[in-house]
Amino acid sequence: LAPMSEVAGRLSIQAGAYYLEKAHGGHGVLLGGVPGVDPAKVVVLGGGMVGRHAIHIALGMGADTWVIDKNVDVLRQCWQQFDRPLNTVYSTIDAIERHLADADLVIGGVLIPGAAAPKLITADLVKSMKPGSVIVDVAIDQGGCAETSHATTHDDPVYMVDDVIHYCVANMPGGVPKTSTYALNNVTLPFTLALADKGWRNALAEDEHLLAGLNVHKGNVTYKAVADDLGYNYMDPREALRV
Repeated sequence: LAPMSEVAGRLSIQAGAYYLEKAHGGHGVLLGGVPGVDPAKVVVLGGGMVGRHAIHIALGMGADTWVIDKNVDVLRQCWQQFDRPLNTVYSTIDAIERHLADADLVIGGVLIPGAAAPKLITADLVKSMKPGSVIVDVAIDQGGCAETSHATTHDDPVYMVDDVIHYCVANMPGGVPKTSTYALNNVTLPFTLALADKGWRNALAEDEHLLAGLNVHKGNVTYKAVADDLGYNYMDPREALRV
């Protein structure tokens, strides 16, 4: 579902900039600043698909942009990808605490496929953040990466904890359904045609990508991360096809 991560990453900056405005509860800072006035500091947790698309928009709007990740190769790829200045930080507890303390906008883009997101933002850390700052927890679909996060909706997207705005909308791409639908259709149509033309069993047997998408078959959990996270026995998907 890479297109949905792309949409959510880009949308996270758009939503965060909106709620940084004073009229919407923020402390009234313009993301890109103006000549003579510093831009907002945006901290992106995670340099994966969500993070990179958030970085793309944040840099494009002129924000002081930082990415924190525990994988140096990912940080190097982010640094090489973007022409504009990007600050890369190796993820430690100290680094997260230090950079979130003066952040205006924090993007939670830490996603582990099929498993719960790690809680990188503690409740105590939220208390140390600037009043009127914003957390956009894109990882809320997998429980969120902040201890203070709980799922919200597009109709009621935000709430306050210790004067910090939390935007925790599950299914963020649903806010821009036209873009999301076209993006998803572009990548899923070939799989749909393969399933229709060959039947699901043959299509999965011939395509490792389709096979990797099999989660459950005849009561057997065939996606390891889901099995581990929920405490079920795991069955290899190729073995499951023979059941």
